[in-house]
Amino acid sequence: MNAEDLFDLAPVVPVVVLDDADAAVPLARALVEGGLPAIEVTLRTPVAIEAITRIAAEVPDAVVGAGTVVRPDDAERAAAAGARFLVSPGCTERLQTAMAATGLPFLPGAATASEAVALLEAGVTAMKFFPAEPAGGIPYLKALNGPLPQVRFCPTGGVKPGNAADYLALPNVGCVGGTWLTPADAVRSGDWDAIRGLAAEAAALR
Repeated sequence: MNAEDLFDLAPVVPVVVLDDADAAVPLARALVEGGLPAIEVTLRTPVAIEAITRIAAEVPDAVVGAGTVVRPDDAERAAAAGARFLVSPGCTERLQTAMAATGLPFLPGAATASEAVALLEAGVTAMKFFPAEPAGGIPYLKALNGPLPQVRFCPTGGVKPGNAADYLALPNVGCVGGTWLTPADAVRSGDWDAIRGLAAEAAALR
């Protein structure tokens, strides 16, 4: 699998923040059953690496990745835990080198034309656009497509059910990332049916 392949897995990549590792497996199963196999577990909580490990071991149909990769050792720890892709909110040369060294596909974050061009110079054509709405949203991505048609993005940050389809209609958007698929209250209460339903609605966007 390469980074471009991530775009073809599903129209939406759930961006998951977990405080309880025990919720990882049933949550991942609900998302996969709803039609969203690619799952980005953010490295924002102490249990994130354990959650990735459990999903990788127990939910074979899930393509689990690590998000919020901001340090080289984040990439290394995520790869060792079984992550199958990496996502960063922004990127430096050192971080890009570390992500590439894992051999995993990765989506480095870019929010400006200059950042996108710098990644292009390194041969990267699949990127995360973050924070999507604050950085200019759909009009900004439309403008970038003119001079940078070879770049495809996964916009994340302010993408919601009400605007996801509009993002997905853009020629330079391969998929979108969203946190709305795993509401904190549903995760806490173990309402996997609700999450399965949200995933099914998102999967139908393409």
